[in-house]
Amino acid sequence: MSDLPPIHADRAAPTPATATPTDGRGRRLRLLSRTDRVVVTLMVLVPLLLVVGLVWLPATATVVLSGTNWDGIGPLDEIEWVGGRNYSDVINNYPPFVPAVQNNLLWLAALFVVATPFGMYLAVLLDKEIRGSRFYQTALYLPVVISMALIGFIWQLIYSRDQGLLNAVLGTETDWYGDPDVNIWAVLVAAGWRHVGYVMLLYLAGLKGVDPSLREAAAVDGASETTTFFKVVFPVMRPINIVVLVVTVIESLRAFDLVWVVNKGRNGLELISALVTQNVVGEASRIGFGSALATLMLLVSLVFITVYLATVMREDRR
Repeated sequence: MSDLPPIHADRAAPTPATATPTDGRGRRLRLLSRTDRVVVTLMVLVPLLLVVGLVWLPATATVVLSGTNWDGIGPLDEIEWVGGRNYSDVINNYPPFVPAVQNNLLWLAALFVVATPFGMYLAVLLDKEIRGSRFYQTALYLPVVISMALIGFIWQLIYSRDQGLLNAVLGTETDWYGDPDVNIWAVLVAAGWRHVGYVMLLYLAGLKGVDPSLREAAAVDGASETTTFFKVVFPVMRPINIVVLVVTVIESLRAFDLVWVVNKGRNGLELISALVTQNVVGEASRIGFGSALATLMLLVSLVFITVYLATVMREDRR
């Protein structure tokens, strides 16, 4: 036993320490300090409170008020519960409702059939890196950053009956904003002008993410550019297509600023959003009736939003 070397303190076996957490690849993860936890909590909590306070609470209040009869001024104890009467009055006893639904559907058709394909076509052209593509992208996207109210004033310079550019070119005196037979088409041109730039940017981003080898393989097989786009590229951009569809539907429902600037949504420019504003903050304030109109818009929007979220989550699982 005397031949065994002595055990020194510096050679003693290390005491096991608390295990450092690692990710799935064995890399050590840095523990969050107290300051980091506070920052992360605030980054999650503040947006959550804003969404709840500015979106969910007003939406819930709108649904609840849609079943009441209230002018928005009297005390809360004077609110009369009427159930589904407001919805029945909207559908059966409110003459502007049917023209508003027709105009919203026309708005959707114009954006989806004309503006969206045109924006996609511009994205395909700009994806080829033509000379001056950066300038064209900026010029086409510029209307998107301008408010719809300002777009209405800009197009007033074109549509004005007395001093407008369009009448000066055509040699006519058409009241493009005042004539109920043509004002909806004039407004749709202005709205489509803005929508084209938005769709162009979405599809341009989608085209940049397409694997170039797919196009190369199609070219080797002898496919033309048109066939390659519709048979190979377009199906790959399915998530972008869903986003564009949802955005187009929501834009057609929330269309408001432009028609309100023109004539407050009257005389041929009736839209559901304008009817909501007329009843909620108009001369004859009917909070419950306007809330019923807003709830109908909310339900239609939720259908397409649900489809979009289901598609995104399905893609993530894949």
